[in-house]
Amino acid sequence: MAEGGCAKTEEEEAPSAEEDSGSLRGSGVCKWFNVRMGFGFLSMTSREGTPLEAPVDVFVHQSKLHMEGFRSLKEGEAVEFTFKKSAKGLESLRVTGPGGTPCVGSERRPKGKSIQKRRSKGDRCYNCGGLDHHAKECKLPPQPKKCHFCQSISHMVANCPIKAQQSSPSSQGKPASLKGEEEEQGQVPLPPESSD
Repeated sequence: MAEGGCAKTEEEEAPSAEEDSGSLRGSGVCKWFNVRMGFGFLSMTSREGTPLEAPVDVFVHQSKLHMEGFRSLKEGEAVEFTFKKSAKGLESLRVTGPGGTPCVGSERRPKGKSIQKRRSKGDRCYNCGGLDHHAKECKLPPQPKKCHFCQSISHMVANCPIKAQQSSPSSQGKPASLKGEEEEQGQVPLPPESSD
């Protein structure tokens, strides 16, 4: 048994003069590749042009891939590579497509922050409500503060009667036209009392 619990194959147990002096050549397919982490394993089916009885795993890091742009491998992609034996096992040194062509790579990309900065839907001027600027760039004089929910200047969102009515279960079927009438009349309906 090798260090780390992996069984050694016949090829790994008997080091040849070529392994001591440098790298070896192999070919096979990509077994799996994690595009987010940038590494994976190759399944070597041929070593120095000789087919292997059983495939052997070879570690691959994205920095060793011969290709332009985002470097990755697609599962099952045919590859040729040079590799060496390290303390952790077999490790690829340079990975190409068949005949030395660039690797094809995976169409998948890691999820995360996008490169372009976008303004969110709620990104508005606090002074006038405009979408094309922020309050510090607003050309209008300071506007009166308004409720963020109903836009009334008579109260703030914490005391909004319309929001309180909508959140209570008895007012769910109330038409929107009645909400505007209550605001105009200045009536502040009290929330219904609970029977607890």
